[in-house]
Amino acid sequence: MVLFRFLQDKDVFERYYKQHLAKRLLLNKSLSDDAEKTMISKLKHECGCQFTSKLEGMFKDMGVSDSTMEEFRRHLENSGNELGLDLYCRVLTTGFWPTQSVGAKCHFPPHVQNAFDVFKRFYLCKHSGRQLQLQPNLGSADLNACFYGGDKARRHIITVSTYQMALLLLFNQRDRWSYEELATHTEIPDKDLMRAVQSLAVGKVTQRILVKENKGKEILPADTFIVNDGFTSKHYRVKIQTVAARGETDPERKETRCKVDEDRKHEIEAAIVRIMKARKTMDHNQLVGECIQQLRHRFVPAPAAIKKRIEGLIERDYLARSDSDRKVYHYVA
Repeated sequence: MVLFRFLQDKDVFERYYKQHLAKRLLLNKSLSDDAEKTMISKLKHECGCQFTSKLEGMFKDMGVSDSTMEEFRRHLENSGNELGLDLYCRVLTTGFWPTQSVGAKCHFPPHVQNAFDVFKRFYLCKHSGRQLQLQPNLGSADLNACFYGGDKARRHIITVSTYQMALLLLFNQRDRWSYEELATHTEIPDKDLMRAVQSLAVGKVTQRILVKENKGKEILPADTFIVNDGFTSKHYRVKIQTVAARGETDPERKETRCKVDEDRKHEIEAAIVRIMKARKTMDHNQLVGECIQQLRHRFVPAPAAIKKRIEGLIERDYLARSDSDRKVYHYVA
């Protein structure tokens, strides 16, 4: 927390912290919920409840999801509906989580898609007016796999991402698929598809569920893949590590910066309106100084950015310039 106090752009830290916390919670990578909550409590003490409200909302969603899934299981038992698989859904509030506003595309086998549809109907019957959007980039799956190479068949439980699940289930239909065919049948975004295939075919030797027929680690559109029947592991449960993304690319960094700047616009305007509502009349320099003072616990706004937001509020009739002095503003009730 000592280092955190020296950060000027605490709102940028919050955005990245939220992304990493979401991955830890959804992929069960957090070592301790108590440790996570302790950290959030320290951030709340340092920056106020507004700073941590979304982080606390993420933990609330996890608890509510547990209760929802218990109700869903009872619903399946009472209705006699058999999904043919074990389904566990986390229902995430859009404003709390760093999810995509438009869900990433992914085409699933019919029995998997049917399970999602059954849960969706159940949830929307209980909560009319809400919308559910599947986020396959945030999920995981356990697959029962049987490998027939060698003297006897070997069974394993393979823990994979949702995208990897969609790819592997295609090999129940036929033995050989090209990269282009996998892309066409699953509709997974190319960047995510490449990472998923790399993890399954050219990742760690002990985790290669697929075999790339062409030599080399580089994956090309024409490359074909088959199941590695010779796969073996001393562990019954094998977790496939997804190839790590290479940090943020320049476009992703710019997108993050744009989102931060957009949030800052609203925060600056809200601070200006709060100040002017209380003071009614202020000159420009006083208003800028007061605005910086109010927002410095999250970020230090540039005077030019504050001036621009003042102009926007004047255009929308929240503020008005004084007739006698154009550097003095009045609050418009």
